[in-house]
Amino acid sequence: MAFPDIVPDLKKLMPELRGRFFANQPLAESAWFRVGGPAQALFMPDDEQDLSYFLQHLPADVPVMVLGAASNIIIRDGGIPGVVVRLGGRFSGVTFEEGHRVRAGTGILDARLARSARDEGVAGLEFYSGIPGGIGGALRMNAGAYGGETKDVLIEARGVDRQGRVRTFTNADMGYSYRHSSAPEDVIFTEALFQGRAGEAAAITAVMDDIARKRKASQPPNKTCGSTFKNPPGGKAWQLIDAAGCRGFTVGGAQVSALHCNFLINLGTATAADIEALGETVRKRVKDSSGVDLDWEIKRIGVPR
Repeated sequence: MAFPDIVPDLKKLMPELRGRFFANQPLAESAWFRVGGPAQALFMPDDEQDLSYFLQHLPADVPVMVLGAASNIIIRDGGIPGVVVRLGGRFSGVTFEEGHRVRAGTGILDARLARSARDEGVAGLEFYSGIPGGIGGALRMNAGAYGGETKDVLIEARGVDRQGRVRTFTNADMGYSYRHSSAPEDVIFTEALFQGRAGEAAAITAVMDDIARKRKASQPPNKTCGSTFKNPPGGKAWQLIDAAGCRGFTVGGAQVSALHCNFLINLGTATAADIEALGETVRKRVKDSSGVDLDWEIKRIGVPR
């Protein structure tokens, strides 16, 4: 599906823009599920000031969505209308401050942040080594695993809202709960400040190696996006899915992992529609067998084909 090309008209409104603009940019190959349609327009800002300028001049009726590593997202087959913003290398820096604080751009991958902290002898961020995706997404969904969550280590986050205003949010402002933040949806996070603690590189490495072993033993290596559904209060999503008889169940080229029932995988030929339909089938079967409504943890964006 090809969208009308809106890039030339938008560029005319923003003569001082420094970032890169692309029309009908394919997204599937950069998404972890390897599915989905194109972005009507993809914008990669040069820096935070460039992003602010872009949002100030973007017409209010043009939808805008930020897309990071696309590790926890199903991009629907029809693609994403409006503008997709992707933060590149200029937003992937890491600096270390007094008191074992770590400042990171939101374009950096979670695992890279954990490794950088280890190399500087900063402990407390090891759990990020086991989370696929980038820090921008981690801020938005309070990403966590292996005994740690973003809310446990975040001091503050910085971002740009839809009007182009640069804003700073404290940990309390983020309104964190399980896999959720109540920060304004229109904010594109650009930077985060984390609180670590003193640690020895060897000990930190041992923790990260243990996380890697656990991941390899329990999670499928296929094209996937991590946990599909949130754990319901007092329960485990994978156990409910298994009890509903969904282990290994397929829809088209999508399958419930036989290794971990809360992972959906692309067997190589899946469409986004296959993956979403499989997830909804699992939800129905779990509801029928246990009475529990599973909530999606994976975000679904874009339009059907």
